[in-house]
Amino acid sequence: MNEKLNNEYSLTSQIESIAEKFIEKIKDKDVLIISHFDTDGITSATIMVQTLKKMDKKFSLKIVRRLEKETIDTLPRDKIILFLDLASGSLNHFSTMEIENIFIIDHHEVFQTIPEGINILNPQLNDKEEISSSSLTYLFCKQLNQENKELAKLAILGMIGDSMEKSIDKLNNVIINDGEVKRKRGLLIYPSTRPINRTLEFCSDPYIPEITGNTKGVLELLREIGLSPINNGKYKSLIELDDEEMSRLVTAILLKNPKVKNREIIGDIFLIKFFNKLEDARELSAIINACSKLGESETAIQFCMEITKAKRRAESMHTKYKQFIISALNFVSETEKIEGNGFVIINAKDNIKDTIIGTIASILSNSSIYDNGTIIATMAYYDDKIKVSVRSVGRSGRNIREILTDIINKIGGEVGGHEFAAGCMVKQEKEKEFLEMLKKSLEIELVKI
Repeated sequence: MNEKLNNEYSLTSQIESIAEKFIEKIKDKDVLIISHFDTDGITSATIMVQTLKKMDKKFSLKIVRRLEKETIDTLPRDKIILFLDLASGSLNHFSTMEIENIFIIDHHEVFQTIPEGINILNPQLNDKEEISSSSLTYLFCKQLNQENKELAKLAILGMIGDSMEKSIDKLNNVIINDGEVKRKRGLLIYPSTRPINRTLEFCSDPYIPEITGNTKGVLELLREIGLSPINNGKYKSLIELDDEEMSRLVTAILLKNPKVKNREIIGDIFLIKFFNKLEDARELSAIINACSKLGESETAIQFCMEITKAKRRAESMHTKYKQFIISALNFVSETEKIEGNGFVIINAKDNIKDTIIGTIASILSNSSIYDNGTIIATMAYYDDKIKVSVRSVGRSGRNIREILTDIINKIGGEVGGHEFAAGCMVKQEKEKEFLEMLKKSLEIELVKI
């Protein structure tokens, strides 16, 4: 069935077809939206909520950390169920449901048979186009109502939240144009609109040794390159630096992190009008992510809707989240790791929050500390389970999701994600067994014949 979909329909055609079915189905049924709790999922949910409100349709919203079988088994049978940014890895669990009432808008890998009757919109079925779930949701909602262009900026925030801004294709360009985004070439650390000393101190992508999380190190670096405060002790922002100042800063960062190549830290900065002010899209995306990761998805949704009362709370949560990240990175730098040829496993147990462990894996994979192709696996406790997040440095090498799927099929649990960024959930009682199997799988060397 997957091949049939791929051959007969372009992604645009699928959007049109599934949108038509959706409009027909919601005429006499309420909608239950279930979306993932990261930036891509939150922005997807907000786009859909705003669209259904315009259409005067009844709906409810549920934000989840992950989609487990227990959640699916308890879903109402009298509503249209719309999954956003998840469910592509849970297709086997839908056999007991009213299939034709299920809609999925997602971009994660499809590695299970698609049940007949499922309405799924996923670029993995169409030559694996690089597009976020929020971008898909926006295009879907634009098909439902052509007057939805003001929601395009949310799709861009979701795209950036999933690190897809470097893979702008035709569909994403349409969304960027709809969102009236301003682009500026510059150093890819954020926020570009805040004082440079604070930006450097909390910079985690890329991670800068002796600078990230180090106030004294930041001030010494700025002094060395001749950057001084300009007004009342306040430094310039990145976008206020002139070409000479920017060149000195880039050189200093490269000296601190020699594995980072110039083309990887210089690129397009996307500026979006939010709360009537031009803001760095990466910071907005990070604020949304912080709220959800710290258990305040409702605040994240309200922030996306530009509700004034949510702005201060969201910014406070972001500050707290950044402090958690710095603390987690300090723990990682000091803790004992399981290392081998081409892999590193960091078992944080209860020393790092499970909602942050994936972010830590991503930061390390983008830090240039490890060589391309190195597999970084991070683990953290969650209730009686273990959250596992795995990344591949440089997005190259072995298929991580396949490695995890093979292990989970043997010991039980949930798995999902992409080829070079995936994760799973296992019972704590399986910790030793999982570690042994993961280490054994990662030690297998690929032999090219």
